[in-house]
Amino acid sequence: MLFLLSNDDGYQASGINQLIEMLRPMADIFVVAPDSARSGASLSISAHTPVRNRLIRSEDASDGLGSLTVWSCSGTPDDCVKMAFEKLLPRRPDLVIGGINHGDNCAINAHYSGTVGIAIEGCMKGVPSIAFSNANPCADADFSAMTVYVKQIVQQVLAQGLPNGTFLNVNAGDYPQYKGIRICKMGMGEWRQEWQEAIHPHGWTYYWIAGYYDPANPDDEQTDTWAMQHEYVAITPIKLDFTDYDSIAKLQELEK
Repeated sequence: MLFLLSNDDGYQASGINQLIEMLRPMADIFVVAPDSARSGASLSISAHTPVRNRLIRSEDASDGLGSLTVWSCSGTPDDCVKMAFEKLLPRRPDLVIGGINHGDNCAINAHYSGTVGIAIEGCMKGVPSIAFSNANPCADADFSAMTVYVKQIVQQVLAQGLPNGTFLNVNAGDYPQYKGIRICKMGMGEWRQEWQEAIHPHGWTYYWIAGYYDPANPDDEQTDTWAMQHEYVAITPIKLDFTDYDSIAKLQELEK
């Protein structure tokens, strides 16, 4: 087996290195990850900037562990996946995996996430893909409680596959143990007070992205946000096809 891993926190981040340790007994691991943090990059690409790659680490398989290859890339998470498929991978991977992200990507926040963008790109390339995130944003976060669930989910996807055009968005809270897995729908909500204003010493006003997420349905036990906040590992299957098929018939009036 060959797994392609990437993230949006950078190749040195604790989350992706913990993920490597979790998965290396199962497969050869090939990492192509940004050279520094790219959180919130979603599916952005370096359309106007040259991209550079650097080989960081290469280890052969040994002692029950698969081989490990780590590349850093100056581009976005999506660039990393594209680069891996076209220029760096020795063969087509069996899985594309993003994470483990420092900070959750529940609900509509998945649309902003570079970690989820990795899974989307892998899915678009026809490879089963998974995004893993944990609510703990700290650089030294310990994600070891996720190990058994990461392996279980990966084994399930390898054994059963995923429908064409579907990937998994997996989110866990910051807990020492979990109650189990829940299969969820994407929660809805809105970010509020998104910009923090400050005055530069030279006198001009500038802004930092900030704010807080306000869930629209906090008591809906079917959502990923609720499951994560109640000590479950939340799995949300997401489709690439955004088409609202229920609206097609109504909008066809415009064709007349």
